[in-house]
Amino acid sequence: MPSKQEVASFIRATFRSVWALELLCFLRQHRDRSLTHDEMVTGLRGSDLVVTQSVEALIAAGLVLIESDGSARYSPASEDLDELAERAEALYGTSPDAVRRMIVAAANPGITAFADSFKLRKD
Repeated sequence: MPSKQEVASFIRATFRSVWALELLCFLRQHRDRSLTHDEMVTGLRGSDLVVTQSVEALIAAGLVLIESDGSARYSPASEDLDELAERAEALYGTSPDAVRRMIVAAANPGITAFADSFKLRKD
């Protein structure tokens, strides 16, 4: 079982946006089948661009596979990745703000450092 630190590192390294994490959760919920691009856009209530970028990021992370018909399905490259994805989804379900902060901090380290300089105490 991955540690909290490993899950946090996985989240920071894997997701460039919360949309990508939302898509991962959506695909994991429908792991029994492949989803078309339109189904993902509708299911997330997102844009074509957001879904396209998120799918690309999840493919690069080894979490999603594109079928010959262009549909996508959750298919982690290893059991370790599956466990990390499961733990990331669980953490997002219980502490969504903390996970959002991890993603934003990884995507914008300069802004985070600036904001942290005004904190009186560390979280």
